[in-house]
Amino acid sequence: MPAKHKADPEVKKVVLAYSGGLDTSVIVPWLKNNYGCQVICVTANLGQEEELEGLEEKALISGASKVYIEDLREEFITDYIYPTLMAGAIYERKYLLGTSFARPLIARRQVEIAEIEGADAVAHGCTGKGNDQVRFELTYQALNPRLKVIAPWREWDIRSREDALDYAVEHNVPVSATEKSIYSRDRNIWHLSHEGGILEDPWQEPEEAMYQITTSPENAPDTPDYVTIDFQQGVPKRINGVAMGPISLLETLNELGGRHGIGRVDIVENRLVGMKSHGVY
Repeated sequence: MPAKHKADPEVKKVVLAYSGGLDTSVIVPWLKNNYGCQVICVTANLGQEEELEGLEEKALISGASKVYIEDLREEFITDYIYPTLMAGAIYERKYLLGTSFARPLIARRQVEIAEIEGADAVAHGCTGKGNDQVRFELTYQALNPRLKVIAPWREWDIRSREDALDYAVEHNVPVSATEKSIYSRDRNIWHLSHEGGILEDPWQEPEEAMYQITTSPENAPDTPDYVTIDFQQGVPKRINGVAMGPISLLETLNELGGRHGIGRVDIVENRLVGMKSHGVY
């Protein structure tokens, strides 16, 4: 049983960036138990599709007092993805920034909701060894430095997935959907990332079952598809002559590229905190 913190009298209401995965699911009761506060969950719909199913119910069962599910897909594409593409920004010549440029958008909306709700603090489920904690917290500090930041992974005694599952069972948090994957995944309309599991050993080749969006090149069609994309001032507007909004345009290209095995990235990258990480995108 993880040790209990002394409640912080200044924290009465926390806004948590909530994905519905194992970590953020156990953070809800952990915040209530250790800070004695009300927990409001914020989920950004960035195109993770089936991962959003049942999220509100799950958060409420876990102990949240309120849940916001915000559709930020169009803003994500037009204000984050397109400018990054125009800048030609690629990390370490391979990584197309799918997780990283989504974080400031999520954090910004989290701060806005914290201000609407009169919250004292914001919280996230990022570990103490990755880049995401920096992305979230720099955004919080830039937009509202008065908000206290709670990062449970830097405070609690949970040290493994097994510990987190035990804590979830103890506090009646639904976990059936979160036990299936051995990978740490992040999905949005731009990409699907994988870390952990067999990838901890860079000599291990990614298993084919890992890929959920792209067909392997061996199984891709032998005949080409021809695609014409019309741009206006650097922004894609039509595919094969058919006008589309940003969301349907990206979904169409994802399906087309995925069918032909386009877009797989396997990289050992350098994290900001000085560690290396094997990721498959």
